Amino acid sequence: MSTPERLQEIARTPTPISMLDHWANSRPKHVAFIARDEIWTYQRLATEADRVARGFLAHGLRPGDRVALHMANLPEMIVAYYACFRTGAIASPLNNRFKTAELKQVLQRLQPALYIGQAELYAAVAAVDSRILPLSARYIVGGPLDADGAQPWASLLEDSADIAMPSVPDIDSPAVLLTTSGTTGQPKFVTHTPATLSAISDVWEQFGMEKGDVISLLLPMVHASGLFVFLMSIRLGARMVVFERFDADAVLDGIEAHRCNWVSGLPFMHAVLLETQLRQPRNVDSLRFCLSGGDVCPQEVQQEFPYAFGVPLCSIWAASETVGSLSFGRQVGPVSRVAPGAQTRLLDVNGAPVPRGAIGELWVHGPNVTVGYWGGPGRIEKATTRDGWFPTGDLMRQGEGDDLWFVSRKKDLIIRGGSNISPAEVERVLKNHPAVRDAAVFGVPDAVLGERVIGLVQLTENASPTAREDILASVKAALADYKVPERLEVVSEIPRNGLGKIDRKLLRVTNGVCP
Repeated sequence: MSTPERLQEIARTPTPISMLDHWANSRPKHVAFIARDEIWTYQRLATEADRVARGFLAHGLRPGDRVALHMANLPEMIVAYYACFRTGAIASPLNNRFKTAELKQVLQRLQPALYIGQAELYAAVAAVDSRILPLSARYIVGGPLDADGAQPWASLLEDSADIAMPSVPDIDSPAVLLTTSGTTGQPKFVTHTPATLSAISDVWEQFGMEKGDVISLLLPMVHASGLFVFLMSIRLGARMVVFERFDADAVLDGIEAHRCNWVSGLPFMHAVLLETQLRQPRNVDSLRFCLSGGDVCPQEVQQEFPYAFGVPLCSIWAASETVGSLSFGRQVGPVSRVAPGAQTRLLDVNGAPVPRGAIGELWVHGPNVTVGYWGGPGRIEKATTRDGWFPTGDLMRQGEGDDLWFVSRKKDLIIRGGSNISPAEVERVLKNHPAVRDAAVFGVPDAVLGERVIGLVQLTENASPTAREDILASVKAALADYKVPERLEVVSEIPRNGLGKIDRKLLRVTNGVCP
C-alpha cells in the first residue's frame, strides 16, 4: 500500500485513542465513567492519559516497549491503557489471580520497561528477581510503599508540555498483549493492534449497546472481556459504572443507583447476582440488556433470570483472539448467532464443511481477529492460516437459521469407545439437579475404551445425604448411558483458572493423568 493510501486508512480508522480524543473535544464534560463514586469526564480521562503518556516518555519508554498492568478496575488502570495507546507502548495486563511463580514466568517473557501495580496485589511481584523486573521500573498505585525501591504512581504524572508526543502509532503494530488462560501449558500472549481493537469496538450494536446507555462494567479489564466492553463503550461515547471487583451487592446497588441499562458478566457472576437479587431485591427496572459469556451459562440461571431482573440473560461465544464474529443467542442454552457480515465456517477434521446439524470446529475470518501470538520484540507467531482463517478450537453445530450451538472445546472432548462426549453437555445436566452448586467432567485414559468419564460435583448447603445417588439417577434419565459419569465424586470446590473457567489441566494432574 502506498504512503498516501496508508495515511488515509489511518485517518479513517477510529482507534481507541482517536475515539477518546473525539469525545474529549466534542463532549468534554460528558461522563466517561464513574468509579468509587468519582466522576471521570472524557476531558479528564484524556488529560490524565496525556500526563501519564508524557511520564512514560520522560522515563525513556519507546514504541514497542511493554508496560505490565497489574490492577483491578481502577481509574489508574484505564488511564494507563490510554497512555500506552498514546505512546505506542504495548499494554500488557497481568492476571490478578496469578501467584508469584506464574507472574515471574510471564514477566520474564515480557521483559517490561515498566510495571504499574496495585499496592494490595504487589506482594506477589515484590519477590520477583530485579534482573527480571528492575526495582526502578516498578510503580505502585495506592497504599504505603515497601522499602524495595518501588515508586508511587504519582511520580509518573508529567505536566511538562516540553516533552514531544510521538506521531500516531502504526495501526498494525501491537497495542495490547492478552494472556490466555494457560490451561494447556504456558499462557500465550494474544496480540491486538489499534486496527483489530477498532474492528472489535465497531460491533457494539450487535451486543445490545445503544447510545445513551449506562453500562455496568464488572468484568476485569486485565482480561479481554472487560477491556473490550470498556473500549466498545468509549467507541459509543456511553457512560460506564466501573466496579473495582465483582461484588454482587455492590453491583446491584450500582445498577439501582445509576440506572444501568447494560450488563455483561461471566456465568458464575450472573448466578450470584440472581441469588442475591432473589434474597434482597433492588430496583433494576432500568436494565434493558444482560449478556453472559466466557463459559457455558447454566440453563436454570438463564431460565430464572428474567423473573428476577425483568429481561432475558443472553448467551454469547467469544475468545480473546476474536470478538465480534458471533452475536448473542435468542434461545436458552449455549447458543450464539453468526453476526451480520461475519465470516465463519464449521469444518471437520479434514477441513471440509460439515452439513447443518453436524458438529464441526468453528473457524472465523475478519479484521477483528488477532494478528497472532507475541513471542518477543518483532516476533509474532501467526494464529491464522495463510488465507487469514482462525481455528478457534471450539466444536459447534449449526441449528436453525444462523444459530450456532456450542458443544465442547476440541481438546476437552472425551472419546469413549469411539463415541464423542462433550464435558459441557454432561456438566449442564449435572448442574440442573437442585443439589448441585457446581460441576466438572473430564476423561481419564482407559485401556479398553480409550477414555472413561469422571464427574465432580460441589453440593449445595442443604443437599441430602443421598444426593450423590439422586444426582446419578437424574443424569441416567437424561443422557445416553455412555455419557453418564462412571465415577461421580463430591468435592468441596471445583478448581477454576484465572479466568474463572474449569481448570481441566489441574483436574487431570490431580487424578494422575498426564497434562
